[in-house]
Amino acid sequence: MYKLPLTAFISITHRLTGILLSAGLLLFVLILSALAMGEASYLTLQAVLQFWLIKLIYWGFVFALCFHACHGVRHLFWDAGYSFDKETLTRYAQIELIAACILTLVILLAV
Repeated sequence: MYKLPLTAFISITHRLTGILLSAGLLLFVLILSALAMGEASYLTLQAVLQFWLIKLIYWGFVFALCFHACHGVRHLFWDAGYSFDKETLTRYAQIELIAACILTLVILLAV
């Protein structure tokens, strides 16, 4: 049975988070529109944002943003011609995942 290497999983996840971030920006525009519509709309929005599923989506969006940013930094190393051997690729993928998780926790704890 074939098992995807971590770097392949990271690459696929990077593409998926890019798509999710685009969808998340549309949601962000809807939130801004609701805020601009006045106090009643704002209060309704506040009630909706307290729902656990919405909070879970928010946490996922924050993680996707952090993960996508960390992977972008890794691509900067690649653009400079570094870290193409298999061991370094795997190590950087692990660092990328850990950094994304830490950044997500820092952001969520700061809010």
